[in-house]
Amino acid sequence: MRASRSAAEAIAAELAVALPGIAVGLVHGRQHAAAKSATMSAFKDGRIAVLVATTVIEVGVDVPNASIMVVMDADRFGVSQLHQLRGRIGRGGHPGLCLLVTGTDAEAATARLDAVAASTDGFALARLDLSQRREGDILGAAQHGRRTQLEFLHVLDDEEVIEQARTDAFEVVDADPDLADHPGLASAVRARVDAEQAAYLERG
Repeated sequence: MRASRSAAEAIAAELAVALPGIAVGLVHGRQHAAAKSATMSAFKDGRIAVLVATTVIEVGVDVPNASIMVVMDADRFGVSQLHQLRGRIGRGGHPGLCLLVTGTDAEAATARLDAVAASTDGFALARLDLSQRREGDILGAAQHGRRTQLEFLHVLDDEEVIEQARTDAFEVVDADPDLADHPGLASAVRARVDAEQAAYLERG
């Protein structure tokens, strides 16, 4: 299961009472790495049957026997994130079942959940997510938001132009890594990319 940290703690406590004799584990981002690792190992080994977790389990978790996931407040998340979460189950010999729980009947929210339920095509869902939540901060760590750094283009409408620009950019940088022969471009890059964004790009 996944929820906010406080909600996860409350759900874990409720399940421990409701499921006597069944081991319930809890994982969230504020735990020490050793505690998270020990809990995940116990879950993977079958010593814990039910794991309550925040989105700390969104990536990098491989538990083949995990077969059922319940996503609480699923309407609060984007299509791609829901697809990423459900990818944590059904990775072994057992079929996976992901239940998306929501307390809203808002049309936009239910449309997102219906889209996730109807498709396992990650690329198609990513395109839908992008069309709904925009590009966000493409030069930094923000994954979505009202603000976009694309001033004249839209990722979904101008794919060919963006792909050609990417190819051209790689050719320029390969031939002139320091942009010594392109002072105007170098100046524009320096003005556009601050130190924090540059560090983020280097990590990528």
